[in-house]
Amino acid sequence: MSELVSTRIRTTAGKLGLPHLTETINEYIRWADQGKMGYLDFLDLVLSEELAVRDNRRFRQGLRLSRLPHHKTLDEDDFAFQPDLDPRKVKDLATLSFVEAKANAALLGPPGVGKSHIAVALAVAACRAGYSIYFTSLADMVRNLKAAEAAGRLLNKLGTYLRPSVLVVDEVGYQPLERAEANLVFQVISKRYEKGSIILTSNKTFSKAHMFRRTRARCCRNFTGSMVPRRLPSRLDVRATRP
Repeated sequence: MSELVSTRIRTTAGKLGLPHLTETINEYIRWADQGKMGYLDFLDLVLSEELAVRDNRRFRQGLRLSRLPHHKTLDEDDFAFQPDLDPRKVKDLATLSFVEAKANAALLGPPGVGKSHIAVALAVAACRAGYSIYFTSLADMVRNLKAAEAAGRLLNKLGTYLRPSVLVVDEVGYQPLERAEANLVFQVISKRYEKGSIILTSNKTFSKAHMFRRTRARCCRNFTGSMVPRRLPSRLDVRATRP
C-alpha cells in the first residue's frame, strides 16, 4: 500500500474517531501481507480489533467512574476461605442473568466473610459485559442524598443512583436509619424497581434492616420472602432475587 493511501486512511480514521487504527494501520497491513488475507478477512480483522479496543476503553472508563473500592474479579476469589459457600451460587450470579432481568442480588452474612468482595467482583463482571455500574455504601448514599435535599438538588442527586444498570449498595443495616433517611432510600429503591439491578451486602436479615420496614411490602418484595433466610447465617449467604 502506498504511503499516500495509508496517510489518507489514518486521516479518515481520525475523523471517524478510530485513533487506534491511525496508530496501527501499518501493522494491520503487515499482518495481511504475511497471512495473504483476502479483502473481507482484512476488513474483519480491522473491525474486530477496533471493537476490542473500544470495549476495553469503555470498560476502563466505566471502572473509573464506578467508585468501586477495588477491581478484583471472581477469579481472584478464594472460595476455600468460605468452605460452606457453594461456588455454584456465585457462578450463577456471574452469568449476570439477574442483571439482564433487572432483578437483584443480596449477599448476607457477618463481617469478614467476603460479601463486599463478591459484590465488587460481580460489578466488575457487569461492567465488562457493557453495563454501567456504581458503588456506594448505604451510609454514603444517605449522607449525599440528605445534603442534596438540603441544597435543593435532590432530583439531580437521585440520578446518580438511578442511572446505573447495576447499583452496589454496601453495608446495609450496619447503622439504623431515621424516618427521613429511610424515605430517601425508599425513593432510590422504588424508582429502580424493575428498571435496574441492585447488589447489596448486609449483616442483617431484611426483617431487621430499618430501611426495609416500609419498603418491604412494595418495591423490595423481591428482596424478601423465601429467597432470604429468617436468621442471619454464620457464613456468607448468596441469594438472587426473582425478576
